[in-house]
Amino acid sequence: MARKIRAKTNLPISSLDPRKAAVDVLTEFDGTRAPIDDIIDQRINRQAMESRLDRAFFNMLVYGVLRHRLRIDWIIARFSTTPVNRIKSKVLNTLRIGLFQIFFMDRVPVSAAVNTSVDIAKTHNAPWIVRYVNGLLRNIVRRSDEVEFPDIRNDPVSAISVTKSFPRWMIKRWLVRFGQEETIRLCDAINTVPPTTVRINTLTTGRVQLMEQLTDQVKSVYTCRHASTGVHFEGPSMPIDQLNAFKTGLFQVQDEAAQLVGFLVDAKPGETIVDACCGLGGKTGHLAMQMNNNGRILAIDNKHSRLKQLMDEMGRLGVTCVVTEKADLCNPLSPKTIKLADRVLLDAPCSGLGVMRRNPDAKWVSEKQNMGKFQHRQMAFLDQLSGILRPGGSLVYTVCSFEPEENEQVINGFLKKHPEFVMVNPSQRSPFDSTKMIDSDGFLRTFPHIHGTDGFFAAELQKRIR
Repeated sequence: MARKIRAKTNLPISSLDPRKAAVDVLTEFDGTRAPIDDIIDQRINRQAMESRLDRAFFNMLVYGVLRHRLRIDWIIARFSTTPVNRIKSKVLNTLRIGLFQIFFMDRVPVSAAVNTSVDIAKTHNAPWIVRYVNGLLRNIVRRSDEVEFPDIRNDPVSAISVTKSFPRWMIKRWLVRFGQEETIRLCDAINTVPPTTVRINTLTTGRVQLMEQLTDQVKSVYTCRHASTGVHFEGPSMPIDQLNAFKTGLFQVQDEAAQLVGFLVDAKPGETIVDACCGLGGKTGHLAMQMNNNGRILAIDNKHSRLKQLMDEMGRLGVTCVVTEKADLCNPLSPKTIKLADRVLLDAPCSGLGVMRRNPDAKWVSEKQNMGKFQHRQMAFLDQLSGILRPGGSLVYTVCSFEPEENEQVINGFLKKHPEFVMVNPSQRSPFDSTKMIDSDGFLRTFPHIHGTDGFFAAELQKRIR
């Protein structure tokens, strides 16, 4: 149904106006294809917006446009005399945030969505472009009932790709693997804004105690379905790093599926653990808590900056059993610093298609041909790490992707090359309901539309005792 536009009101645009800031960030993303979180950290976090509500609105616009970009562009293409691929990025993103508000944010008046978009256009465009933005948005509002999308009966790939906003190549492969109904459910789950999920710091608190502390600072807080250490919350009254429970180290932000991977490692007190590709230390912290802060965790990453942030995070949590090593797993590891480990965790670089509900920018930077490149690197990393595991030790491989090239194909290829390793089915000792997530081959698989988590894959391999 068409929506009426009220009379225009002049709304000033400041450098940190959430709408204008959203246009700037989305435009930089189009030009650089850098991770959207990095762009936001560089452009916005250093100049805090005036209010929490402005920041929340900004986030809603940026991530909302990324979630629904293809559908929005389809609508623009139906009414624009200029092809979408020829519209300047800043103009296109001005249209996108306006249409996102019109079609996906009922609480924003259509007049505000249109008028503020026109005001943004005035700040960086010639008068004729301003008229183009104004006319196009108003025409779409008046004639929105006329928009037709591809017919799913005749062309299911185009229909799902456009209406759910996913690249065609993703939809094609998911239709083959999952069928039409499940593909639609998967797309809908990925496009749903997830709650904030955290893992309790078992060194200092319990789940009930953490939830009690959060009650006064969030709108809702509830336990995770699968991970005994997990808590969901929504509507925090302040940035997460300003919550009292965060400042005192009572939790780490971590999706429930990632927590299950930590349980799969099953680290024990006194052991030597290698956390390869440790990143910022989400799984590192979990392993330290399993070990009751007793033992040695060697956290490996190829960037000093990440390792510094990891150690700062361990300090916040009160973890003292972690040491770090800068190393590139594409090259042989130094035997002087890397000793034989009881357990190794490889959280390998991957396409990230399993975490698109939290990182929707991955939709528009991932490419089918990259799957082979990721697989090559994943197998190379496994090759390097296989030599630092003691006989009888376990190696857990995980990726935040549910694509076969990065999942069982990597494991099967590794086992063919390394007969000294065997698959382990951890279903008998897992602290969660393994019947829902661990298949008959022993692979851990989670999906947004089935488990309400990010999409993860994990496998446990054991080195034979000769």
